[in-house]
Amino acid sequence: MANWILGPVICVIAAVLLVTSTVASSDGPFIVAHKKASLTRLKTGSERVSVSIDVYNQGSATAYDVTLTDDSWSQDIFSVASGNTSVSWERLDAGAVVSHSFELEAKTKTIFYGAPAVITFRIPTKAALQAAYSTAIPPLDVLGDRPPVKKFDWVRFDINLQTPLLDLEIHPMTFFVFFFSFSCFACNCFVVAPEIQQAKVWSLLILYL
Repeated sequence: MANWILGPVICVIAAVLLVTSTVASSDGPFIVAHKKASLTRLKTGSERVSVSIDVYNQGSATAYDVTLTDDSWSQDIFSVASGNTSVSWERLDAGAVVSHSFELEAKTKTIFYGAPAVITFRIPTKAALQAAYSTAIPPLDVLGDRPPVKKFDWVRFDINLQTPLLDLEIHPMTFFVFFFSFSCFACNCFVVAPEIQQAKVWSLLILYL
């Protein structure tokens, strides 16, 4: 009987502690980081890796002494082409975002599995250094075999606009008579009896010919 009562009580206490810890943690900074990497094949035969990391503070308090470190790139494969793999900010306010990017160069063919970047920061209410991690990146096929890019050849068309489309000689009076007769026929086509319409069509054809 005692065990039957004690079980639900322990569950309630654990739920209260979980909610309390969640509410307490929401009062401080909440760091979220998104890491991206892209490959670019160079003419020299090497591969350029462009890395960008966006760091967000989605909490309700400021994070201080924020440091971003992304040193999982093996020096046996990659060398830094521009920028640094680590950077620091004095503070990151609630709702703010900072970005960092750098470029690496690889000359070794491999499939590289990168690790998430590490973000450390301090908050006034705790003496210990806090840590957060970025999202992971998919495996990078460095200097991998890629299908050739199809190139479409543009076809050039030279059009001589001075060449007439119809090489016909039409007398101005003939054109005027035909246009006038056709206009009259179009105006009366909805009110004239079908027999008269047929007679007018034949008369216009004879007149034009």
